[in-house]
Amino acid sequence: MQYSFDEATTRRGTNSLKWDVGENELPMWVADMDFKAAPAVLQALQNKLNQGIFGYQTVPQEWYSAIISWWQTRHGTVIDKEWLCFCTGVIPAITSAVKRITNVGDSVVVQTPVYDIFFHSIENTGRHVLENKLAYKNGVYSFDFEDLAQKLAMPNTTMLILCNPINPAGKIPSAAELSKIGELCARHGVTVLSDEIHCDITALGREYVPFMSVSKACADISVTCMAASKAFNLAGLQSAAVCVPNAALRNKIFRGLNSDEVAEPNAFAVDATIAAFTEGGEWLDALRGYLFKNRAYAQQFIGNALPQIQIVRAEATYLLWLDCSKITDDAEKLCSFVRAYNGLYITAGNQYRGNGSKFVRINLACPRSTLTDGLNRFADGVRAYLLKERK
Repeated sequence: MQYSFDEATTRRGTNSLKWDVGENELPMWVADMDFKAAPAVLQALQNKLNQGIFGYQTVPQEWYSAIISWWQTRHGTVIDKEWLCFCTGVIPAITSAVKRITNVGDSVVVQTPVYDIFFHSIENTGRHVLENKLAYKNGVYSFDFEDLAQKLAMPNTTMLILCNPINPAGKIPSAAELSKIGELCARHGVTVLSDEIHCDITALGREYVPFMSVSKACADISVTCMAASKAFNLAGLQSAAVCVPNAALRNKIFRGLNSDEVAEPNAFAVDATIAAFTEGGEWLDALRGYLFKNRAYAQQFIGNALPQIQIVRAEATYLLWLDCSKITDDAEKLCSFVRAYNGLYITAGNQYRGNGSKFVRINLACPRSTLTDGLNRFADGVRAYLLKERK
């Protein structure tokens, strides 16, 4: 089947968080896509809508089967039904896990630059963020295992939040890297909470490795958050799954999810997930091809128009992570200027900590015409910014 990702869909005036901007502004910031959901998902939602009744929902066997089959066929990982629990989103799951597995005053390790909401889940619950900054050289990020070992050995460190693949850098950790992370965490009694929401947005021919699949040691200390929401653009349906192989750890996590009242689905969440994971594979592969053509297009454009900006090589996500260190050491200042200058709304890397203050993040998940508009605005805005700074 042919899918048209070049079709532009108007999202202004639809209560969209992303598109709640000025009339002449172009939002390319928050990580949701400007594409309609997969036809199979739309049909499943239409079927539910046609019933006309939206009462309390249960989680049927089909939901478990869809997730188990997807991870088996797509990612070569066996999951038991008992390991899974529905949750209203990855972030509610992370916050709940932080509260159940750690104590107030504990330290939680994050590998920065990384998704900023992790910090909120930690700090808003009275815990402390402990940064294990990723090493960076020539447009490539790598893990600093020496620093990680030191941080994990600290007596108050009880959890590591892993982003797999990494947002915003687009790095897919290798099995060897994940094994070493697991080995270090197991040695120091640290639980690994792995956010794998971006796992299905990878370059064609490039697959991610689920943390829990690497070894028994990794499985025993892992809490994995997974969802169809990022790959199938379903974030507004508030749906995710939490997977915990270890029985003792699972009891704590699942009790927490239920106590926090984040383990019950809305009327559409379950049906959409089942449809995505049972009928959406062909659509997703077409989407992945389109997204990485967008990435190649953006890389060529920026390489020609703004050679002073280095593009971080990425194998996953639909996010472009740009090293602007030759232009500024304060990305917030640059992004604020560009938005005021021509309305392009992109994300300053400051909020991701680590070395993010010299980077900007641009969302590539849009029709090529939108991307072209955004890249032209970005180039014009950067040039204007440089002229202003030279005066």
